Amino acid sequence: MVSLKLQKRLAASVLKCGKKRVWLDPNEPNELSLANSRQNIRKLVKDGLIIKKPVRMHSRWRVRRRAEAKRKGRHTGPGKRRGTQNARTPRDELWLKRLRVLRRLLKKYRDQKKIDKHLYHELYMRAKGNQFKNKRVLMETIHKEKVDRTRTKVSESQAEALRSQNKAARTKRQAKQEDKLKKIALGVAEGGNAKDNK
Repeated sequence: MVSLKLQKRLAASVLKCGKKRVWLDPNEPNELSLANSRQNIRKLVKDGLIIKKPVRMHSRWRVRRRAEAKRKGRHTGPGKRRGTQNARTPRDELWLKRLRVLRRLLKKYRDQKKIDKHLYHELYMRAKGNQFKNKRVLMETIHKEKVDRTRTKVSESQAEALRSQNKAARTKRQAKQEDKLKKIALGVAEGGNAKDNK
């Protein structure tokens, strides 16, 4: 059998690919062996005796299948884990995610005027201090705080009304007493004058 090493190398150079991708027609070894220049190789390529094979496909089917199984929770047992729990899902990242969720909710509620700036600031600082486990707990706290604040506001307004009412009653009573005293004083003065006249 004729060696076509040179022809393969030249063909790879002409076709701008690797030697693996060059196909030489096995039925025409003599004609191929006579081609010892790039020009001859180009002619054989044109005639179809030398062909550039297509790139082999690197299938991702197996990767996709494995990824789908992993989404279901397969292949993630203790035998597959290399890093520590903190290395796989860092505590800092979890904290950041949680805090961002809470702060986003607080900002949304403040913009919608559901909470005022004072309650916002108080809850913001409490979220920073790790008082809320998740969004649900924060929402429950917001509702509770709002109810408490409205209740205190109502009780304060009632107390203020009662105070003003008491004040009005007190002033009225004082005015009455002063009138009474004036009348008594007038009566005493008139009685004294009558005695003097006698």
